Amino acid sequence: MSELIVTPDTAPHERLMIATDPDRIAEELAKIGVQFERWDAAVPLGAGADQAAVLEAYKADVARLSTAHGYQSVDVVRMKPDHPDRAAMRAKFLAEHIHEDDEVRFFVEGQGAFYLRVGGKVYRTVCVAGDLISVPKNTTHWFDAGDRPLFCAIRLFTTSEGWVAKFTGDKIAESFPEFVNPETREAA
Repeated sequence: MSELIVTPDTAPHERLMIATDPDRIAEELAKIGVQFERWDAAVPLGAGADQAAVLEAYKADVARLSTAHGYQSVDVVRMKPDHPDRAAMRAKFLAEHIHEDDEVRFFVEGQGAFYLRVGGKVYRTVCVAGDLISVPKNTTHWFDAGDRPLFCAIRLFTTSEGWVAKFTGDKIAESFPEFVNPETREAA
């Protein structure tokens, strides 16, 4: 289930707001410039669909966003609990960073959590299959898919460079609860 939890950035366990309704999540994130939408596939996808099938299923939505925001490249990323580089990738994504490009992700399968630090608050946004999140450039954030990640996401970029981060060096992510993927925790 999609979820938004807002906390002070100095008190990770203090809840200022919790929302699970996608419309309410979109409304709250819009206040900080973050786009959140729900998408439906134009055609049914089988588990483990390849990049071409995923992009075909969401072709209209990808084209709409690309036209509206000038995205020049798109790809599909997939992480599974047995991925050999999952620990290293998780460590990289858990470090607070910014991008000089919007970070746009649409979750086709699985889930993960974006932690957005804006205005003295952290907006922990759990995205699940069907969720699109667009984090504006220069927004401090980190991402966690858990120690046993399971997700497939479409990524959109304004350049062909793809994911390029500028790390802040702040250790804030270490003080926030890590994301535990409910789809894979039983198998741990």
